[in-house]
Amino acid sequence: MELRHIRYLLAVAEHGNFTRAAEALHISQPTLSQQIKQLERALSVELLDRSGRTVRLTDAGEAYAEHARLALRDLDAGERAVHDVQDLSRGHLRVAMMPTFTAYLIGPLVHRFHSAHPGITLSIREDTQDRIEADLLADRLDLGIAFAGPHAAGIDHTALFTETLTLVVGSGHSLAKRATPLPVARLAREPLCLLGTDFATRLQIDAYFTDRGVAPRITVEANSISALLASVRGGTLTTVLPDAITREHRDVHAVPLVPPLPTRAVVALVRATAYHSAAAQAFTRMLEEIAHEID
Repeated sequence: MELRHIRYLLAVAEHGNFTRAAEALHISQPTLSQQIKQLERALSVELLDRSGRTVRLTDAGEAYAEHARLALRDLDAGERAVHDVQDLSRGHLRVAMMPTFTAYLIGPLVHRFHSAHPGITLSIREDTQDRIEADLLADRLDLGIAFAGPHAAGIDHTALFTETLTLVVGSGHSLAKRATPLPVARLAREPLCLLGTDFATRLQIDAYFTDRGVAPRITVEANSISALLASVRGGTLTTVLPDAITREHRDVHAVPLVPPLPTRAVVALVRATAYHSAAAQAFTRMLEEIAHEID
């Protein structure tokens, strides 16, 4: 048995087809089939059910694949550890965060980190909290930035700062110069543009309105912060965003509400048992420094 046998088995299980798996592995289909048969002979058990249109793992194959995935995850982490350079002259870091943070946090964070460690490459993406935690556990990520709350088993979190939501309008909006807090009931007459309902921020906003018996006029739904900002700039629409965004964008203004919109604790997430590279540790320290400046 060799490591490639395990990778080949998992590829077939993922694609459900020998041909597609062979293409993804850049080997011929007969070679892939032969290698899988060698593995089955070594284990004296059938790992794949080839009887249907889709190739599937047998019960024995499911049991074996579960351990194989864990073994490959740990081996990949070990390879990164071998190549990790403690002086941070090179390395790679995989980071994911929830969408609201890209509008005001990631810019200064990446700029400062790259200036200090230009040899470290960063892979950064937006995602939901559930997928961030799942990818951390599967070792597809090194670090996540999300909100405090119940976390999946095996996830450690570090408090960063508190984010406050606020009503946001463009410079030309009639509410832009309002000096006193706006009663939330007034929002029943204001056209709102908000994130879609698959975002955690939107769920918090909906709960806020529901708890206060307000039915807002939602005229636009978007899947990005940049789309919301573009919608409210210079127009009559309003939105709800973290107040830190208004400090970064001078052409929009925060309008306080009565009662105020909710706050939420922002945390850094890592897998509890993961190897934390020098790059990950340096990035986390810099994240904490910027968090103190925001808070």
